[in-house]
Amino acid sequence: MLFFVPKYTGLHRVLRLGTYAKLYQCGVCFRKMYNSTSEENRRIPKIYTKTGDKGFSSTFTGERRPKEDHIFDALGTTDELSSAIGLAREFCIDRGQSFTDQLEKIQCVLQDVGSNIATPRSSARDSHIKKTKFSSQAVIELERWIDSFTEELPPLTNFILPSGGKSSAALHVARAACRRAERCVAAVVRSGETDPEVAKYLNRLSDYLFTVARYAAMKEGNGETIYKRPE
Repeated sequence: MLFFVPKYTGLHRVLRLGTYAKLYQCGVCFRKMYNSTSEENRRIPKIYTKTGDKGFSSTFTGERRPKEDHIFDALGTTDELSSAIGLAREFCIDRGQSFTDQLEKIQCVLQDVGSNIATPRSSARDSHIKKTKFSSQAVIELERWIDSFTEELPPLTNFILPSGGKSSAALHVARAACRRAERCVAAVVRSGETDPEVAKYLNRLSDYLFTVARYAAMKEGNGETIYKRPE
């Protein structure tokens, strides 16, 4: 029986905060035999380490920072974004939407986003930066998806409210979470601590989520609620 578990490293401490460091970078695969009596084979890393009990946590570089630091704020909102996308994806799967694989891939890319944020340049070595480098190809792929869906949508001539059924509304919630994540990451980018491509990705991602929210409403035959100025 094969298990994939995180090796206990500095990156594992980042992982337990929900900050998306890459599992394959710190993972080891091992075989556990049913008749094994080895204590080492039976040992499973605990989810809690107690190292954050005093209000500090570690980045991938091993640096200790207060939990309210802008790095962890950006990581936390990115975590919320991935969770919001995961919930929206479940609604979309239930309705047979065609883009659910894209949403899953986006969640994987957000793991890479978190890895990059969790590696502040001020304390990173070249090896850290190389492991967590963020590719601009992810931005290009989002733009291609946006253009493809936009070709099928009716022109947007009015402001719309988050609506259009459960799938669409959940995607709008994810879009709003994405905007908040982008605002948090912008401060980290301006401080020179993370790759500007990360902020660019989040900017395109909010556009993508807006587009597929409209697309989901259209495919499900649900109308979008148009903004009307209250009288």
